[in-house]
Amino acid sequence: MSRKADLNLANVIHWGHRLLSEVVTEGDLLVDLTAGNGHDTLALSRMGGLSGQVVACDIQRQALDATEARLADAGLSCRRHLGGGALPAQAGIDLVQIDHAEIAALLPGAPAAIIANLGYLPGGDQNLITRPETTLRALSSCCAALTSGGRMAIVVYPAHAGGDKEAAEVSRFFSELDPQSFQVVQIRICNRSQAPFLIMTEKR
Repeated sequence: MSRKADLNLANVIHWGHRLLSEVVTEGDLLVDLTAGNGHDTLALSRMGGLSGQVVACDIQRQALDATEARLADAGLSCRRHLGGGALPAQAGIDLVQIDHAEIAALLPGAPAAIIANLGYLPGGDQNLITRPETTLRALSSCCAALTSGGRMAIVVYPAHAGGDKEAAEVSRFFSELDPQSFQVVQIRICNRSQAPFLIMTEKR
């Protein structure tokens, strides 16, 4: 008898989406730390529904342009910002051109779900990458901001130049979180040492 799974076992991004969707209800505040080409932003907007608010940031205008185009293809509009203080709490999608380390100051509430794909923008300049010093600041502030019972999904890419260092630092950060306050799991492809992997944390 053949079996067909509804999820590619090795697709850690889809595992991240699935695990986040378990704790999201319509109307929640959701955050994409690395808008990239808009895949995660779109996924979050579907989780939160029409009454939800998605805040997505990226340091590259190219990424936000690509995200806006992907949302438009799905029939969704967005608001564009350049940072500068907390955003109002309102349904819809906010795209902000800032470094992800600055995201906490913009949040209008406590997010139920946060996601990030580290590394570089697919199709963009591979020399522009997320870096441990700013990524760790973002993760620390987001752990503090996350609502009780909320989850954060971080997809880590060790294969590109500089990726191995960031992967080590991010793994260390999560391994040192207080187990009384956070649960942390990791999903790795054990027979591909340089494959992306997922770290998922849930705030107690």
